Amino acid sequence: VQLQASGGGLVQAGGSLRLSCAASGRIFSSYIVGWFRQAPGNEREVVSAIRWSGLNTAYADSVKGRFTISRDNARNSVYLQMNSLKPEDTAVYYCAILSGSYPWGWWSNARAYDYWGQGTQVTVSS
Repeated sequence: VQLQASGGGLVQAGGSLRLSCAASGRIFSSYIVGWFRQAPGNEREVVSAIRWSGLNTAYADSVKGRFTISRDNARNSVYLQMNSLKPEDTAVYYCAILSGSYPWGWWSNARAYDYWGQGTQVTVSS
């Protein structure tokens, strides 16, 4: 499986961006696709995740109510709609896949994810 993240850019605080994660290869319904971010000097943190079946979604507390994750099976893609962006959302955003049939509670465990995209920069100016 290969992942290609895109959609990052420079936006003013309060603005919106939509990130895309295109996957090549077979994605099974049990797989979990996650979005993570890493700001300079910080550890990588989970932002959101969705099971490929669409039955489960989750968000970090810092983005709840502002970000929405979705997937398009036909396009083999996952999206992260980011609204009401804040300067503290500035980071490189990565999409990743946790393959296999893991319980949903693993969604935030970055070390468990085994396929990663290259990252896309999101910069939010104040």
